[in-house]
Amino acid sequence: MLVPVRCFTCGNLVADKFGEYKSRVEAGEAPGKVLDSLGMERYCCRRMLFTSIETIQQIIPFYEAVQKRYQEVQSELE
Repeated sequence: MLVPVRCFTCGNLVADKFGEYKSRVEAGEAPGKVLDSLGMERYCCRRMLFTSIETIQQIIPFYEAVQKRYQEVQSELE
């Protein structure tokens, strides 16, 4: 995942908090309370973590489809 190192608006560091944020949210804690305990008080910094998504999980199906199509074309050419 590509988490921005700093907040786009205020420049505070946010990437160093992402690992703990993600693990605690997956464990069942409320995202707002986790951010409060991590010291992320500004809404601009909070949105950086709220809006981060696992982009690789969205890209993998397209990559696999391209590889499959490539193999199909190669087998047709042979």
